[in-house]
Amino acid sequence: MIPAESSAAFVYQMEKVLDVYERPYDADFPVVCMDESPKQIIDYKQITISDGSRLQDSEYVRLGVAELFVAFEPLAGHREMTIEDDHTTTTWVNFMAAQMDTQYQEAKKVTWVMDNFVTHKPENFYKVFPPAQAKAYVDRMDFVYTPKHGSWLNMAEIQFALVGRDALDKPFKSKKEVEGAVKIWEIAQNQLRKGANWQFTTEKARIKLKKLYPTI
Repeated sequence: MIPAESSAAFVYQMEKVLDVYERPYDADFPVVCMDESPKQIIDYKQITISDGSRLQDSEYVRLGVAELFVAFEPLAGHREMTIEDDHTTTTWVNFMAAQMDTQYQEAKKVTWVMDNFVTHKPENFYKVFPPAQAKAYVDRMDFVYTPKHGSWLNMAEIQFALVGRDALDKPFKSKKEVEGAVKIWEIAQNQLRKGANWQFTTEKARIKLKKLYPTI
């Protein structure tokens, strides 16, 4: 639910994201969606029955959380997924820097779409790298944030829904197991160049979400 007093801010940020999505493909100026999602690592308890055999109990033990990071380029049909131990500022900066150093090394400027989480700030690069190196990264990036209550506007969320359905729909006992399943899925999707057929435009938003727009 979006408070009335923040509706103008919502539609402004929403339209900014939607306008970015309407840009044509340009390898020099790619649009990439980034997001993070946790995956519980669990192990089910085993019980011994009268004949000595062991069965899986319905109760489970939490063994931690694997943090899934994704950088998804919808028009190129390419995604990079990593499994991290946490989602701290340092982890986020290192993930972003790795993308800029590899997949987007030749790009002139990358537009990143992501939520406005506290770690997702360009100034955080200065907390991890020396000033000159931090500035070199930030100068090649443009940050566009989804509005509060508008994470559904981030196409990276579609990737988490798909990998969850296709590869992570069962318990995993270790981060390594999650990593293996995700990597197999990622490679297959990239080989097929599976992009996203995003149809929700600013024009459609002004019709379907008319109630969110302030009355003049």
